Amino acid sequence: MENTFGFLSLLPPILAIGLALWSRQVFLALFLGIASGFLILGGGNPLEGAMLTMGGFVAVFESNYNTEIIIFTLLIGALIALIQRAGGVEGFVNRVLDWLQRKAASADGKGQRKRVELLAVLTGVLIFVESNISTLTVGTLYRPVTDELKIPREKLAYIADSTCAPICILIPLNAWGAYILGLLGEQNMESPMSTLVGAVALNFYPMLAIAIVVFVILSGRDVGEMKRAEARATEHGKILRDGAVPMIAGEITMMNAKAGATPKARNMIFPLAALIILMPIFMLYTGWSSDGDNGLFQLADRASGSKSVLYSVCGAILVAMVLNKSQGIMGVREMVDVVLKGMSGMLPLALLMVFAFALGNLCGDLGTGQYVAEVAKPFLSPALVPALIFLISGFIAFSTGTSWGTFAIMIAIAVPLAQGLDTNVTLAVAAALGGGVFGDHCSPTSDTSIITSMATASDHIDHVRTQLPYALIGGAITTGLYLILGVIGV
Repeated sequence: MENTFGFLSLLPPILAIGLALWSRQVFLALFLGIASGFLILGGGNPLEGAMLTMGGFVAVFESNYNTEIIIFTLLIGALIALIQRAGGVEGFVNRVLDWLQRKAASADGKGQRKRVELLAVLTGVLIFVESNISTLTVGTLYRPVTDELKIPREKLAYIADSTCAPICILIPLNAWGAYILGLLGEQNMESPMSTLVGAVALNFYPMLAIAIVVFVILSGRDVGEMKRAEARATEHGKILRDGAVPMIAGEITMMNAKAGATPKARNMIFPLAALIILMPIFMLYTGWSSDGDNGLFQLADRASGSKSVLYSVCGAILVAMVLNKSQGIMGVREMVDVVLKGMSGMLPLALLMVFAFALGNLCGDLGTGQYVAEVAKPFLSPALVPALIFLISGFIAFSTGTSWGTFAIMIAIAVPLAQGLDTNVTLAVAAALGGGVFGDHCSPTSDTSIITSMATASDHIDHVRTQLPYALIGGAITTGLYLILGVIGV
């Protein structure tokens, strides 16, 4: 369609970005950006704009796709709560500690340090269902062990922070994947699931973040302030620098296991395994056609990602409930209470989805992406688009401290911009997602980084300063890769 709003179509995302950078209040920034857009659609009439704004939020739920994604996010919270309350996380932690104690006698100090650090990476990778749970588990589980081995708290914080968000976006069978699917669905893409899968394969920064962690552990080659922290801990036995102020987790904690419940790792492993196994099964189910070609790519194109993740998490919750009931841990009434408490913990994320989907719809109605593409086409080479999207996303995430808020703003712009300039849309989406994680890793105001400092009892500024060089190395390599792929026309 022809854009009739011109420069005014840029006002909602610009206002959202500007207010987010200034106030660091993402919800307020998104709301005011959305309200400004509907004021434009209402011809400048405040009353009409207010009514259209309310209608815009209601319209989010007119899409079955959006509603399924939001419900999935709430149910992920329920699954996490059931696993925690049944002692699944505690049982998994105990298994890991027992393994470490058995292996302690068979390794020298340096070998034991590497083993513990690699196991911390593996634990963060395995708990991909929710980034905060991954961070809290790694931090609280390994802190006593790393302290005993004189590993600086900064190193543990770096390991936890550089595995939780990257693995959640690389294995998107969680609220991250559901959220991104919803954002892609708002761009009227034929197959959001295929685009997400393709974007994962091209999302270089999270891959590099994990690879750099593993390389640093195996090689022992630290840089910058992390090198000094390692020297301090090794030579003087100081896991924190003199004058450091470690953050201690207060209200951000995990749900405790029920009193009297025997901690068992299978109470975590079995539900998560069900989630992973059921996902491709339901993808096949929702994509199967009795009349059409049922090849792998055809199935992927027809499959409903939103329905698949929703069905999968329901199956995983059922597995968790059966485990609870069969072991006599909780009755049905108590499990329902736990489910509701778990869902309530995900309400902020669900609300952010509503705001993000409303902004995506609004930008489509205003033709924002189309206008940006038309204006940029004479000046911007298509080869530069992926790298620029990555850097802009990184800047927004760094300034606001949120990767999810960045996704909401950038995908609504990146997809139509890439389409208008004949750039690979999947590559542009990957760049927007990777940039959000990159900026989040660099930002001292990032909620993920703050929770990491709390979970590992690290000085927050020390954590940010020691992690920053590694994030910048990964970001620089990623920018170069996107430039190369843009130039060769991937």
